[in-house]
Amino acid sequence: MKKIVLTGGGTAGHCTPNLALIPYLKKKFDSIIYIGSKNGIEKNIVTKEEIPYFEISCAKVDRYKKSKNILIPFKVIKGIVEAGKILDKEKPSVVFSKGGYVSIPTVIAAYNRKIPVISHESDYTFGLANKLIAKFSKVVLTSFPETATSINNAQYVGSPIRKFYTKEKTEILKEFGFTGNKPIILVTGGSQGSRAINDTLRESLPDLLQRYDVLHICGKNNLSPDVNYKGYYQTEYLYNIENAFLISSVCVSRAGANTLFELMNMKIPCILIPLPKGASRGDQVLNAEYFQKKGLAQVLPQHALTKQSLLFNINSVYANRLNIARNFSKNQISDQSEKIANIIADFAL
Repeated sequence: MKKIVLTGGGTAGHCTPNLALIPYLKKKFDSIIYIGSKNGIEKNIVTKEEIPYFEISCAKVDRYKKSKNILIPFKVIKGIVEAGKILDKEKPSVVFSKGGYVSIPTVIAAYNRKIPVISHESDYTFGLANKLIAKFSKVVLTSFPETATSINNAQYVGSPIRKFYTKEKTEILKEFGFTGNKPIILVTGGSQGSRAINDTLRESLPDLLQRYDVLHICGKNNLSPDVNYKGYYQTEYLYNIENAFLISSVCVSRAGANTLFELMNMKIPCILIPLPKGASRGDQVLNAEYFQKKGLAQVLPQHALTKQSLLFNINSVYANRLNIARNFSKNQISDQSEKIANIIADFAL
């Protein structure tokens, strides 16, 4: 009986690509289980898919309170021991890691047991966790061709993209309270939300809503009950984000790679406000620039984000949507889930 362990988390971007693979992995493996953190967003996402979920201890590097990082080695060792016990019991044929600090203990525990590890890097550059995970992986798959040139065991393959099964457009519009008479602007700051984007958007609403309806995914604990306008819908998280994609004319977004590949696959013109270097390693800046060079998105740096610049960029991208559509036809972004599932199966014991 062939079994696969999936791991990855900390943010939705390190988890949701695994969901794209599941339909194809079910054809290759008899059983699929998931190992993640105790309180991470991946737990809520995975359990909705009715996949057995196992919790382990994890440790994330704190960029601001560095004194907390002293405990990281002890937490990682504890997680490795916990993951090892799960692997000894479940006896998987292979482990697939989508990255993030959540993956590290499971990957190391698998390597110590000579269980093959396959990993995938979505961003233009390797994150800290995936740099470490790469050392324990048989092969590291990448979403961007340039990324695969930076380490010896990397292979460019593309991105796993979820297949979306949407409702009827009229039904979706009704669900969000929209009439369909105005273009819809989707705004998202990622699964954690973005105060900079949220605050600027809400300041812009009186002007923005004269021309558009706005669907705002504001992130956990970022709802603002006092902001109540006709044509404005806000939610912390949207599990069925495909419904938002279907009705949106333009998206304002951070530049996490997985969200970008989904947006590009759906051919949605974007204004990208990448997480600035300093708040991150700068991966989102490079992701955003990659798609801007192809004419598929417009970049608005966070330091230049104001009410006026947001309105200008939304109007500009909406007005230029037909040219952007032509660029999409020249730069097809396709789902590589089946290809990735086949590579994983080839390495299974």
